[in-house]
Amino acid sequence: MPHVVTDNCRLCRFTDCVEVCPVECFHADEEHTYIDPDVCIDCGACIPVCPVRAIYDTEDMPDEFIPWIAINAERAAELPVISAKQPELPTAAERQRELGF
Repeated sequence: MPHVVTDNCRLCRFTDCVEVCPVECFHADEEHTYIDPDVCIDCGACIPVCPVRAIYDTEDMPDEFIPWIAINAERAAELPVISAKQPELPTAAERQRELGF
């Protein structure tokens, strides 16, 4: 099963995950990244580098994040691929503290 970016990414958009992805499966909008489930190879490289624990393997994710499986598939299809690390959002540090990381 592919990996999924959850709501923890919202208003952070750290892109360390993009930098380690070997297949360019990440897409992004103004405040969030998403994983294309058709491109993700389930390598898991993105999970440990996310500073807000926003990425899960679909087999290990808490039930509260299950809706994000469909959200990632829908949004990734609509948005451009990002293939290089980008600056985090100006709200990232505050959001990271809010999430307790």
